[in-house]
Amino acid sequence: MNGLLAGLEDASGVRFADCRAFVGTSAGSIVAARLVAGRELRRPGTRPRAASPGNGSPRGGVLRDAVAVGWRATAPLAPLALAASAPAGAAVRSLALARVPAGRYPLDDLHRRVGGWRARFDGRLRVCTVDRANGRRVVFGAPGAPKASVADAVQASCAIPGVFKPVRIDGHQYVDGGAWSVTNLDAAPVSRGSRVLCLEPTGALGLRGAAFRVATEIELQVLRRRRVEVQRVLPDADSAALMSVLMDGRPLAKVIAAAYAQGLAQAS
Repeated sequence: MNGLLAGLEDASGVRFADCRAFVGTSAGSIVAARLVAGRELRRPGTRPRAASPGNGSPRGGVLRDAVAVGWRATAPLAPLALAASAPAGAAVRSLALARVPAGRYPLDDLHRRVGGWRARFDGRLRVCTVDRANGRRVVFGAPGAPKASVADAVQASCAIPGVFKPVRIDGHQYVDGGAWSVTNLDAAPVSRGSRVLCLEPTGALGLRGAAFRVATEIELQVLRRRRVEVQRVLPDADSAALMSVLMDGRPLAKVIAAAYAQGLAQAS
């Protein structure tokens, strides 16, 4: 996501930090918080200033008037994503989450680094999470949402069930927003005529990500019926081929370079 957006910026002159709003899910929440904080996007050859819970591979979504950045899909969580469209989606999700052991690994380092950016909920940023107890989505930064720091919300949005420890905020435990939706496009504060750029890195999963692509397509159609202009971007063949397994940071530099090239080509 960093590489693609950087390429689009350099080829088009657009500055994504100036977008009207941002929606981030999981690792996408890191990118969204980075943009809100006014920090430069990662480009080929630049050293990382912040840790992410992945290698830049699957987690998706970015908006032109608003920016929505999403989630990495993993096979054990596929039933959670499918349950989102069920009539009793929250109940199904809460039961599924209850069966997934709490993760063992904390994301304290991520919390410290995001906190160092001094990003704040200024009305533009929305970070998607799921309440582990009831299976409901909570979008921090949205009107009526519980109060939280950006670092707390990002840490919670990245807490993949069964891998990372849930994050406690005001007495509730929150986990990865991807347990609700890989892009959470419907959380974007858009209106008729808004332009939306949806980044969907889960496209690199091939057949494994089919269910997630269908769910995203439904969300896209909802926005389009509201006369919102939506551009959906999936990893091209070069980027997808370089994306490795979850949490493997070895191909990071190559992924950023390939995505940057894709961004340059996309803007031309």
